[in-house]
Amino acid sequence: MELSKEQVDRKRKRWIAAVMLLLAAVLLFFTLFSNTLQSVTLPKARTGLVAIGGMKYKLEGSGILQPVNQAELPNAAGWKVREVLVKEGQAVKKGQKLILYNSASAERELEDEIAQLEKLTIALEGVQEQYRMSMVEGDESAARGVKRELATRNIDISMQQRRINGMREQLNQQRELAAPFDGIVTKVNAVEGLISAGLPDVVITNSELGYRLEIVADSGLVDRLGLAHKQPIELRAAAEGEQPARSLEGIIDEIADAGSAGGSGGAPAAVRQKQLRIHVADAALKGGEQVSVKLERATSGKGWIIPNEAVHREGESRYIYKVEQQRGALGNVFVARKVPIEASETTERETMIGQDRLYEGDLVILESSEPLQDGNRVRLQ
Repeated sequence: MELSKEQVDRKRKRWIAAVMLLLAAVLLFFTLFSNTLQSVTLPKARTGLVAIGGMKYKLEGSGILQPVNQAELPNAAGWKVREVLVKEGQAVKKGQKLILYNSASAERELEDEIAQLEKLTIALEGVQEQYRMSMVEGDESAARGVKRELATRNIDISMQQRRINGMREQLNQQRELAAPFDGIVTKVNAVEGLISAGLPDVVITNSELGYRLEIVADSGLVDRLGLAHKQPIELRAAAEGEQPARSLEGIIDEIADAGSAGGSGGAPAAVRQKQLRIHVADAALKGGEQVSVKLERATSGKGWIIPNEAVHREGESRYIYKVEQQRGALGNVFVARKVPIEASETTERETMIGQDRLYEGDLVILESSEPLQDGNRVRLQ
């Protein structure tokens, strides 16, 4: 009987131990589950390592070379093209004939005006004869009337002569198109047998004056790169056809204000822009080439280089969030710490801050799923 009671006690103790173990397991499970659930609800943070170095300023731009001096020569009279004497890419001399026009209608009009002048001259001779007769007859009243008629006819003849001279000069100027200076024909729109369709018949450039490239850059970047008027600058001409890519030397001809970019619709503050006009002189150029410029300069000072997306503003102050790792009973947790900064150098992509703001290996928060405050726990992506 006593043995049976001892067995019952052992069995009861085993059940109590099992229940206690089960309760501990359940408690541990819910503790881990609650921490896991809590960590899932924490703001997600995308981080990045930062490195010490110097700030690099880079100017990149491209454009099409345009001639410094270009003439668009139209068909001023609107006549049909009789003959095209030049081709695109051809070098021409000042005064060289480029296009001949069909001026037959204008020549006929000129002949008609010349015939009209002859009629007026014949009529004048008749009035002169009348004046002589009135003088012989002594009729002073008739002589005065004929004299006035004679003066009127002379005025008509002078006007007609001027009209003929103008038509002859216009005909000589417009029956052909000539080059206004030594240059290269860059475009020929004229078609033999047709009237021009609104475009200039010939476009000619003065290759001796060279070409220009215009690019726009941030004003601060231009200043940091030390760009100035008359400063040489290296360019790169893109490959075209059988012509390989090659280097060109340009001269900064002008640095002008080009207004501001951004600053509207909640965008960052407007950035002042400057336009660089670069002059290029190269005998092998014809205009229209795609040219690029790439300048880079590194600062002598060093600091932590941080992407601009990690920098936050609060009035005039700037700050970043770094990740602080803390040990917990159930593992490490990550906390966002606010770090005030002062930017020593900045570009459109990066900011350099003092070396005393961070330590090697620190993670900087670049982006978070929710707005952060100092001390908020986060989960890393």
